[in-house]
Amino acid sequence: MFERRRLLTIAIPLTLFGACAHAEGRYGFGRAPTDGEIAGWNIDIDRDGRKLPSGHGSVEQGRALFKAQCASCHGARGEGGIGDRLAGGQGSLASPKPVKTVGSFWPYAPTLFDYIHRAMPMNAPQSLSPDEVYAVVAYVLNLNGLVPDDAAMDARTLPAVRMPNRDGFVPDPRPDTR
Repeated sequence: MFERRRLLTIAIPLTLFGACAHAEGRYGFGRAPTDGEIAGWNIDIDRDGRKLPSGHGSVEQGRALFKAQCASCHGARGEGGIGDRLAGGQGSLASPKPVKTVGSFWPYAPTLFDYIHRAMPMNAPQSLSPDEVYAVVAYVLNLNGLVPDDAAMDARTLPAVRMPNRDGFVPDPRPDTR
């Protein structure tokens, strides 16, 4: 009797879940997302910079934005704080204490845009405009010595930045990861 009760305790919720999963077509519950809703979430930028938005930002503009939006977590010069360290660490990855930063570990500059655009600042993700993200990216790349003080980033210049660890990753050989 105990086993049967236990089986019913598991089987009934699973049956109800299965019915709800198919409810849209049968009972009118739920709805399929619209193309506009899907497009609103389709904001990824790949390593080659495809789908980078129009806009631009300079190191100087990024310096001011970083101070206002990023320094409280990442330190005034990207040295870290309650947020990760962003600058320095070049040449440390093979050492016993690697320092993983944008300048030492990050393989592709366009994915830095992607991450900042999606997730930063932590208290207001996706609140920065494309121009502001390009500026912050330019400043962080500058902190790492990867672009000069007068650099400006946009959809053309950002993918051209060659990151020091670009060749530090190898393809995953497992067939189920593609």
